[in-house]
Amino acid sequence: MSLVLDPTTQDLLFREARTANTFTDEPVTDEQVQAIYDLIKYGPTSMNQSPLRVTLVRSPEARERLVELMAEGNRQKTASAPLVAILSADNEFHEELPQLFPHFPQAKDTVFSDRAVRENSAAMNAALQAAYFIIGVRAAGLAAGPMSGLDFEGVRKEFLDDDHTPLMVVNIGRPGPDAWFPRLPRLAYDEVVTTV
Repeated sequence: MSLVLDPTTQDLLFREARTANTFTDEPVTDEQVQAIYDLIKYGPTSMNQSPLRVTLVRSPEARERLVELMAEGNRQKTASAPLVAILSADNEFHEELPQLFPHFPQAKDTVFSDRAVRENSAAMNAALQAAYFIIGVRAAGLAAGPMSGLDFEGVRKEFLDDDHTPLMVVNIGRPGPDAWFPRLPRLAYDEVVTTV
């Protein structure tokens, strides 16, 4: 059975796309990031809570501070990427629910009054949105290098606050000539899908 997306788009978003390890020096503009966000904001989240927050690290000083918080093997990648984004979960997302989920405005207080409930929901839904963000980067013709090898508490203290939980750092740009490692294997359909 064929998919609705044409094979070229399937390749762009999935088959040929990979985690980039090097980039050219071509800048990534605010307009490109805005276009990415304007596309991915429509991806579904539970109760439309939309807890993903994106911190763009553009200044040399901020980049230097971030590089120090990356795992050793990720430092050069982050230092040389045209743009770096810190993706985090807003644990106070419920404050926006009256606007985002207007047919049940009391969800803010009845469902999400407990901080632990909010943190759990924010982590799951922001991670979902982070995946949309990576696909959005690919849809813009750019490459993403998402990484979780970092000092999460250090990133929170240096760039965020106690209401935001860092999820990952994503390097963004046009892939360099040696950007890709060989494609790693994937599990087969029968290894993943069960019918009951």
